[in-house]
Amino acid sequence: MTLSIYDTLTRTVKLVPSLNRKTSMYCCGPTVYRDAHVGNLRTFVLSDLIRRTIEITGGVVELVQNITDVGHMSEDVVDQDKILSQAAAEQKDPFEIARMYEANFHKDLALLNLRVANKYPRASESIELMIAMISKLLADGFAYIGEDHSVYFDARAFKDYGHISGNRLESLKPGHRYEYSDEGGKRFHADWALWKAAGKRREMIWDSPWGEGFPGWHIECSAMSMEFLHKHVNVHIGGIDLRFPHHENERAQSNASTGAEAVDLWVHGEHLLFEGRKMSKSAGNVVLLSDLIARGLDPLSARLCFLENRFRSQMDLTWDSLEIANAQLTKWRKKTAQWGASSEQVVDREFLNALENDLDTPRALQRVREVEKSSEISDADKRAIFIYVDKVLALDLTRIVSRENISREQQDLLDARHNARLEKRWSESDKLRSELEATGLEIKDGATGQEWSWR
Repeated sequence: MTLSIYDTLTRTVKLVPSLNRKTSMYCCGPTVYRDAHVGNLRTFVLSDLIRRTIEITGGVVELVQNITDVGHMSEDVVDQDKILSQAAAEQKDPFEIARMYEANFHKDLALLNLRVANKYPRASESIELMIAMISKLLADGFAYIGEDHSVYFDARAFKDYGHISGNRLESLKPGHRYEYSDEGGKRFHADWALWKAAGKRREMIWDSPWGEGFPGWHIECSAMSMEFLHKHVNVHIGGIDLRFPHHENERAQSNASTGAEAVDLWVHGEHLLFEGRKMSKSAGNVVLLSDLIARGLDPLSARLCFLENRFRSQMDLTWDSLEIANAQLTKWRKKTAQWGASSEQVVDREFLNALENDLDTPRALQRVREVEKSSEISDADKRAIFIYVDKVLALDLTRIVSRENISREQQDLLDARHNARLEKRWSESDKLRSELEATGLEIKDGATGQEWSWR
């Protein structure tokens, strides 16, 4: 294995480990109370990129991605589970809500060409695993039952707490919201709930040795990752917002339960902004894949935009960058078709070296552009290289392009230019031509009017 990735825990670039060329991966999945936006999906593309890079060199990946369908706090309604809040808002059963948004999540992954994980365990179907881990943590002195009958992890019992985030227990201030604000039964303000007593809650609760209740958010990933990946994870992936407290707490639970370092590499994808601002419901700038489709854009234009940036760098996505990516995809697909019909592939070491160097996708794409424009590489070899790189990029570069496949914005520009020429507004016509060519179209004016084709 020659893939190296930045590890948040050690703050160094490390080789991805494997056992007999097999790498175990765990990716924190969605909380299924709403559709995933493009910022969420960027993290899942990161997971897919790591997997494809390992597999293209002959490695095998065992990927587990959980589905959180219980126990995740809502920011909007104090002490309320996100799924229960959404169920009340839509006047549906909470599990109906969870299954609906879970199905939408899998559709989005397919639209972005993500390979299917080996397992998608649901939190609601893994309660026994969580109860077993909590029981062991209690028996080993890492947890206690609070006066409110909830079970808490004793943060001070885990000596390495804070190594992922850089936080120290003595520096954490009381009042930090870990999960729920009604944690009056804990002994220390930085402790967190492993099992919450049901209290007045009557939905999505389960029996346990400590009475009716429901799991805390963090214990879910520890229990599922340790169970389904044989008590050790080579690569653990999530968004940077999960670094603290979720992954910090998860590491403490997993290590305490196994007695060893349970994860080799912690990999985090950075935040994604949209047109300069953090995406949020209150700002009205949450972008879904369905929004791209409504604008006539290929969903894979989002994947290409993600690849134009390093995943551990903050990224600012815009409609303009998505339009440009959409035009680039069309151009590459047309060229791949022009270069022939062979299905042969040629390994390109420069491309692979860029990926194996901490997933340098901008450099990898630069290599793709060099191949496209090279006068020294035959058309047959260009096609073969494009087929090879697409095994990782997953941009459908061999997809046949319909000549009618233009976006609504491109059609509007074509119509505006047609009218400008009719009215002999030549300078505006020239300006519109430049705008159209920037989107990947080639414009020709003839006796019958303007014609267009993909460049």
